[in-house]
Amino acid sequence: MPADYPIIAVTVLGAIALEKFTSTIPIVFVLIQDPVGLGLVKSLGRPGGNATGLSLMGIDLSGKRLALLREAVPNLSRVALLLDATDPDKERTIRTNLTAAQALGILLWSAQISGPNDVEPVFVKMAQDRADGFVRGYGSTLFPLRARIGALAMAHRLPGITFIGEELSYGLLMSYGQDFPDFFRRAAGYVDKILKGANPADLPVEQPTKFKLVLNLKTAKALGLTFPQTLITSADEVIE
Repeated sequence: MPADYPIIAVTVLGAIALEKFTSTIPIVFVLIQDPVGLGLVKSLGRPGGNATGLSLMGIDLSGKRLALLREAVPNLSRVALLLDATDPDKERTIRTNLTAAQALGILLWSAQISGPNDVEPVFVKMAQDRADGFVRGYGSTLFPLRARIGALAMAHRLPGITFIGEELSYGLLMSYGQDFPDFFRRAAGYVDKILKGANPADLPVEQPTKFKLVLNLKTAKALGLTFPQTLITSADEVIE
């Protein structure tokens, strides 16, 4: 592969692996929480190396997601944080969510998944621990398990909020986060610039420009919940 042909790294684990593999081939990362903290770039404005791309900023929305879940679920007081045990940003995700939960008077604990065999036991434990709902965290392991996570959430009657709107059709209650199709379109823009001669070191890392609130009325009905009208009015999309 010619050195000036960029490689796209969709996940954080992929970006880290590529960064260790090459310091010359351009890398465009897509779904990264903290590229500076992970050492992928020197700064958002001046990446300074062979990698650039998009920063999710998703962890910064932890408090907003918890507040939205509490608005949708009456008397929400106990919440599990569903995490990918292999996610490099796991500890920061836990700290940020704990801080947000304390501010809202919510008891929050982490429930971690390493692979497919962990999903059912984790949901059984969440139910046994009397969780009122859960927040779907980050990491590469969870998205391929979205159908199983959604099915178990419905089976245990646990309302869940995610940051990926495309996961709601599997049974989660609501989502608040970045517009992921838009992120991939913007990543393609980086590839185009690099192919035309731009240096990744000089291409600033882009942050989200819009966030989407998506509600799943079908799941709400199955769980015996009714979204407040204020939520429905402010939603970007309502799944019926």
